[in-house]
Amino acid sequence: MAKIAFIGAGSTVFAKNLMGDILSYPELADSHIALMDIDPERLKTSKTVGDKIAKTLGVNPTITATTSREEALTGADYVIAMIQVGGYEPSTVIDFEIPRKYGLEQTIADTLGIGGIMRGLRTIPVLLDITRDMERLCPNALFINYVNPMCMNQWALSRGTSIKTVGLCHSVPHTAHELSHDIDVPYEDINYLVAGINHMAFYLKFENRHTGEDLYPLIQKVVDEGRVPDYNRVRYEMFQRLGYFVTESSEHFSEYTPYFIKKNYPELIEKFNIPIDEYLGRCQASVIAWDMLEEARAVGKPVDEAAIKDAIAGLKLMPRMKEGTIHSVTHYDEVRRSVEYGSQIIYSMETGKEQVIYGNMPNTGIITNLPDGCCVEVPCLVDSNGVQPTHIGAIPPQLAALMQTNINVQSLTVEAAITGKREHIYHAAMLDPHTSSELPLDKIWSMVDELIEAHGDYLPEYS
Repeated sequence: MAKIAFIGAGSTVFAKNLMGDILSYPELADSHIALMDIDPERLKTSKTVGDKIAKTLGVNPTITATTSREEALTGADYVIAMIQVGGYEPSTVIDFEIPRKYGLEQTIADTLGIGGIMRGLRTIPVLLDITRDMERLCPNALFINYVNPMCMNQWALSRGTSIKTVGLCHSVPHTAHELSHDIDVPYEDINYLVAGINHMAFYLKFENRHTGEDLYPLIQKVVDEGRVPDYNRVRYEMFQRLGYFVTESSEHFSEYTPYFIKKNYPELIEKFNIPIDEYLGRCQASVIAWDMLEEARAVGKPVDEAAIKDAIAGLKLMPRMKEGTIHSVTHYDEVRRSVEYGSQIIYSMETGKEQVIYGNMPNTGIITNLPDGCCVEVPCLVDSNGVQPTHIGAIPPQLAALMQTNINVQSLTVEAAITGKREHIYHAAMLDPHTSSELPLDKIWSMVDELIEAHGDYLPEYS
């Protein structure tokens, strides 16, 4: 029986998806799932959801809930991290409000940009603390990390711990599903090869699984016929410029480059349908919806979908995200297999049955025209030997060059987190593509100082 520890299990929707995925495998149905969170109420909700999933599937796992990380980690075979250090309040709000004072607008702020830098700085120490506990309590366990900023976190883990780890993201399969819809080809008929860095990996190959036909002309046809979805204008624009389609959403990608969010060209926001402050709206919607769910559960009534819709109607939030928030709450105990790779890794390692997933791993000559040691997202073979990345070689030079602008920021943020040297935080911010295109150096320095002070104890001391 495998023991699987969920750290941050109060992320109920995500925990629900992973528990459903894991327990749907007969070989994993008797697993011990140890749920851990610092919020006892959210933890209780996740435990209730887990019990309902087990009952629905007719399986008999051991599901425990604890606020003790040590208890959850002791003897674990797999540890899944899904934490958000600092939460929506105060940290996410700080990451948006202070840069906005300086004229710097953001959309998601969890991967790159000044928001991504600050999230990395407050997250990396906690992840390293978890792995130090693992070195003591479950040294042979695999650390499966879902926490953003993915590349920064995984790069720091590769430098700071001996624990085996892989970073996972659902952007590769999600985007493939979106493209299959756009070009009207069933997802099951598509074969693809993706490589790059998390949130900036590209489909180097996108073809018909059965005939080998290149499907990129069908993606071009979407542009030619004026069928580009409103929410995806940025990615299709970059496809036109680079010749390859990127894995992460337009709202994310718009802040990884200097091309789309610009004070001197405000018309770009409307032209490319860029949702400024989108992540704030997502967080607010989630808080409102989950509060309404808890109120309904307390009095034994079903959650009112229409009431949730009305409550979040005024938020600045993309329509598809509003629909997703409503569905995640009203169907929070629904059991349906997700596209997440976590359960597939555990299944393959436990049974020895081979699968290919996309994982974030240290670049050890995997992509030859990206720096050694940086975190790359590539196909990985998984079996009883663990997660094994596949060799890619050189990727198209224009893609490598664009990725390097992001890798520079990741490198310096990790350096600051590992060495404790404050100057590298300034260096990371001054090299960030979006920040440096909008602000002069003195404003960047002042903004960083203000952010560090505002985050207080969520950040370590820097020399």
